Order: sequence, then C-alpha cells, then structure tokens
Amino acid sequence: MKATGIVVEYNPLHNGHVYHAQQARKVTGADVVIAVMSGNFLQRGEPAFVDKWTRTKMALASGVDIVFELPYRFATGNAPVFAQGAVGLLDAAGCSAFCFGSEDGDIAPFHNSLQLIDHHAADYDAAVKQAVAEGLSYPMALNKAYKSILTGQAAVPVADLSMPNNILGFHYMEAAHSIGSSMDAVTIKRMGAGYHDETLDNQKIASATGIRKSYFGSATLDEVSAFIPEATRILLLEWQSERTRFGNWESFYPFLRFVILRDGPSRLCDIADVSEGIENRIFRAAQSQPSFQSFMDEVKSKRYTWTRIQRMLTHILTGFTKIMRTTMEKPAYLRLLGMTNKGRSYLSYKKKEFPLPLISKVASFSDPSLDMDVTASDIYALTLGAGTGDSKTGLDYLHSPIMEDHFGSNAFK
Repeated sequence: MKATGIVVEYNPLHNGHVYHAQQARKVTGADVVIAVMSGNFLQRGEPAFVDKWTRTKMALASGVDIVFELPYRFATGNAPVFAQGAVGLLDAAGCSAFCFGSEDGDIAPFHNSLQLIDHHAADYDAAVKQAVAEGLSYPMALNKAYKSILTGQAAVPVADLSMPNNILGFHYMEAAHSIGSSMDAVTIKRMGAGYHDETLDNQKIASATGIRKSYFGSATLDEVSAFIPEATRILLLEWQSERTRFGNWESFYPFLRFVILRDGPSRLCDIADVSEGIENRIFRAAQSQPSFQSFMDEVKSKRYTWTRIQRMLTHILTGFTKIMRTTMEKPAYLRLLGMTNKGRSYLSYKKKEFPLPLISKVASFSDPSLDMDVTASDIYALTLGAGTGDSKTGLDYLHSPIMEDHFGSNAFK
C-alpha cells in the first residue's frame, strides 16, 4: 500500500483542507493519506480552537486515513523545528511522498531554492546571524539572508520565501533533505484565502484564522458554515453544546497571568524560548494588564513577533523549560490518534517496518516527550473548562484511537 503524508493543524478543518487531502491522494496515487497533526497547542503559540480528538474526527471525515500527533516540542516550535518533527514522523510512517499547499504551486522553485541555500550554506548562515544581531525577527532574518544569496545568481525560478505557506513548504523539504528521506516532495497551489487572512468573503474557501475570528466576533457558527464541511459543522456544534467555550488566548489569559505572577522573572527565565530579559517585560505586563490583547500590546516589540511571544507564553503556561527541550531533540514515537478501516489495514501491513514505536495507549509507553504531550493536554482541558466540572482532564489515558470509516449514523460517536 502506498501512503502520502500531509502536515496539518485543522484549527478548525475547512473546505481548503478537504481539497488539500483530496489532491494529495490524487496527484501521488496514494492508497492512504497520513496526517501528522498538532495537539492542543499550535505552531503559532495558540491554544487550539477545539481539542485534538475532535480535530481527528474532522480529519477522518474529510479524506484522511491515519492521524498521528505531532509532539508538543515540535508542534509549538518555529518553522524549522515544526517541519523537522512533522517530516520525521511522515518518513518513519513509511510515506512515499509528502504534499504541502503553497502559494507557488510548483515544486521546481523549491528544489532550486534548497540547492541554492545548500550551495551557499556558509554565507547564508552568516547572513542570518548578522540579521538577527541587527534586531530582526528570525523569520525576517531568514528572508533577508535568502535574498542576499539570490543576488547575482542565474535566472532560475526560486520560491518566494516571504509567503507563509511557501516558507513552511521550504522547511519541510529542508527537513527531508537533512534526514536523507526518500520521500518525494509534492506541492499544490493553495486555493482561496491566504494563510493569515482574517476576513470572510463569498468564496467557499476561507482561512482558519478568518473562521475563528468570525466566530469570536459573533459567537455563532452560522457565519462560517459555508466555509466548512458538514462533518466539521456537526462536530463544532457538538463541542459548543458540551462545553462553555472554544479555545483562545483571551479566555486562557487568567490562568496564564496567574502562572506568570506566581513564578516571577527568576523562574520565567528557565522557560523555553524566554531570553534576553524579556521575562521582566512579561512579568510587568501581567501585573498591570487585565486582558490578553492589552498584555500583548505591552510586551510586543520590533525584535519579538507576536507569534514568538505567544510561543513563550504557551511554554510558560505548560511549564516547558529549556532543560526539558534538550531531552526531545528527535521524534521518538508515532502516537496514533485515529484511523479509518483503510488506515488500519495500512498499519497492519507496515507497522513492523516502522523505525519508531507505534503508540495507541499512553500507559504502555514511557518517554519525556509523551509525558509533555499528556501534560499539555491536561492543562488545555483545565484552562478551557475554567477549572470547573467542564475541565475534562485525563483524556489521553481514557481515549483509544478513534475508529471512523464511512461516517454514517456512527460517524461522530
């Protein structure tokens, strides 16, 4: 059986994601589509709109056959770290190809860019360090270094690494190259709204950012129903009926603020990604600011992007330290969240060839990264439920992998 891999967050899953999964299967001729999906905290340093179990159901209802969890250490990392973890898992799962959406929609420019940077590695690395020293954010430093090595090169098509999906796609290819993966890289052109677009229009494909913003602006799912498949709509309605709220930083802020004020700068500086004295700025903002928006407005600076600060705050909330991160340099397991019948057949056929252990029960495996995943899930649930009876902790031990296939009357049970 042939597998193609995709990297997803599904926050939440929308029509563009369905198109991606369908095209990934079609253009690679795959029997199964394997998704590596972030858990309850995401790459931009945000709590997920709904938890990983609900998003797994969305995935299985929308063209994905197997869902593996991307461990917290990688799911909340910058683009190179995120890509390293995700591509490493897809390679370990036996995928013959991986497919990503991009603004370019053509794989040749990505290969050219990768070869160009590889050929000028020393100059590129030096330019990145210089740009960071000048006060640029890491993404801006990467783009400036990239442009510097393009100067004077032959006129071959290269990827536009100022675009968010192109950036991630490039890092996926870079990660595959670094581990010597034999997977083919495939890209499809991203359809509809851009990655960061915050508004909805008359298209059938909107960004997840726009969908979340629309919901939080109106507190109703009616305005976003045209942009999501029916399975996603049903699952979001179920979530809404069973819980008091969806995940976002504004509702998580009281818990975050408590942790910051309790720990103080001396302990905050031990947290992953916290550096250069920003712990003092974070502490002062928590002392005075009553909302997450006003807190971020006070902390943000030219040197620190909104996303970079949010990653720090995620680690502060979960207690993820610099020392803990050093124990999790590479993916150590394949954590199964769900599968269709076709996905189960693939696992039965291939799992003995996997170089990493396949984990379906948390209690059966011990690893620092898995422990962190469980901790992050419980903190998400506790914070989401505001510490009340709605706080559904312990789900990693209670949930078996979700089994879905035809999605008839048993689809969302």
